[in-house]
Amino acid sequence: MKSKPASKSPSTNETSLTDHRPMTFNFHDSEACMVAIAGTFNDWHPSATPMVPLGKGRWSKTLEVKPGIYEYLFVVDGKWIADPGSAVTVSNPFGGINCCVTVR
Repeated sequence: MKSKPASKSPSTNETSLTDHRPMTFNFHDSEACMVAIAGTFNDWHPSATPMVPLGKGRWSKTLEVKPGIYEYLFVVDGKWIADPGSAVTVSNPFGGINCCVTVR
């Protein structure tokens, strides 16, 4: 009698969303026309992660990421802006600061 093959577990090269956690960013700027988030979670690509306009200058975006520590900045109408709500920052190589968020 043949036994059923064991189910394959995902390889380390495959990405499984089951080990990802939601990370929500919020931003407010009543003058902004376009807001995005750039950081270590998207290789600092300023147009890769646009935020969703909620009206009255409010913007939001929820990402699914693996647990870890991430650095990021907002990109507001082409300008790189630190998150005014971030309690944790680190120096960046351009003489400014990056914001940090920990996802558990």
